[in-house]
Amino acid sequence: MSDLRPDLRVAVLGVGMMGAFHADALATRIKGAQVVVINDFAPDKAAEVAARVGARVVADPFEAIADPEVDAVLIATPGAAHAGQVQACLDAGKPVLCEKPLTTDEASAYALVQAEAGLERPLVQLGFMRRFDAEYVALKELITSGGLGNPLLVHCTHRNPTVPEHFNSEFMIRDSVVHEVDVSRFLLDEEITSVQVLRGVATSSAPEGTSDPMVVVFETTSGRLVTDEIYVRSGVAYEVRTEVVGETGSAMIGLDTNLVRSSTDGRRGGTITPGFVERFGQAYDTELQRWVAAARQGTIDGPGVWDGYAAVAVCEAGVQAVRTGEKVPVVLQPRPQAAGSSGAVGTPLPEPGITAPDLIGGDPEVTLSTASDGAPGGSGEPAPGITAPDLIGDRP
Repeated sequence: MSDLRPDLRVAVLGVGMMGAFHADALATRIKGAQVVVINDFAPDKAAEVAARVGARVVADPFEAIADPEVDAVLIATPGAAHAGQVQACLDAGKPVLCEKPLTTDEASAYALVQAEAGLERPLVQLGFMRRFDAEYVALKELITSGGLGNPLLVHCTHRNPTVPEHFNSEFMIRDSVVHEVDVSRFLLDEEITSVQVLRGVATSSAPEGTSDPMVVVFETTSGRLVTDEIYVRSGVAYEVRTEVVGETGSAMIGLDTNLVRSSTDGRRGGTITPGFVERFGQAYDTELQRWVAAARQGTIDGPGVWDGYAAVAVCEAGVQAVRTGEKVPVVLQPRPQAAGSSGAVGTPLPEPGITAPDLIGGDPEVTLSTASDGAPGGSGEPAPGITAPDLIGDRP
């Protein structure tokens, strides 16, 4: 007989774009979980989401974390609130899934690394959902199996059709490039040691002083190079591609052909994925399902607190590179010896529930229901399947 609870009782802190999406997923698509508490600084928004998922509202986030009817916590509040809220989860001994960033500065992020190291088991998981995407899993497996020989280069492309006005060059590093930071560490299984940012001609749609697009160059511990084209005002669609070049071959994911149609006028083509929910909807759900399964046993299953800290450190170096135009070193503090593993660079690959497609295969079929509620980024009623609110304000 299993001693697991029938359902993991979850408090969701912050129900803006991602928080509302996760709350709906936990309530409708994820097995073994129940949303019991909703918290948000906007009372009306909290009440709306709570009514939809059958939860109650707790106005104070720390009271929500400490609530005796809460087993685990999902944090989707603004980044400035993360340090205190994650620490409260550690103090309460409750597993927590924290959306990026772990914190907004290196010192507070490392303090959480040290705090968790004093516990018997890891409790902090970061919301780097690409590690749970079938194509990224397939690429990681190919590299690990030696299918490309020694990996030499990684080329990333990250384009959004549009972003809010406040998305300046530094925000692009912290909010968008952060995903390629984690992808690089995940695929190559080593740390990033330096960051350089090349700023060229900006698109006319970029605000004055904002460099968009940019090319970010990472160097890793072994000397491998990673390039990342970040262009968040392309006006086209959501395009995320990754290519790994090895000694005996190369492989690319994110070709995003979807349905390819041939017509009588001699044209052939497909439709590019419009947004990140369509592209990574299944990855989000897999991430949540695996976190719930692990949290029911009091632990995590995915990128951990060290991964969150490393991402903060690399992004802050990236911001300095934007400001100075120089190649900036990434200096990580010593990694504490913990009683349990906290999801290092070599976090075990997701296995259950993921089938790695052929590397040139398409994405899982995803349906999208957009319904803006007027809040920044919007949120709406998901329809059955992989559905989501209008999350155009978020930029994974």
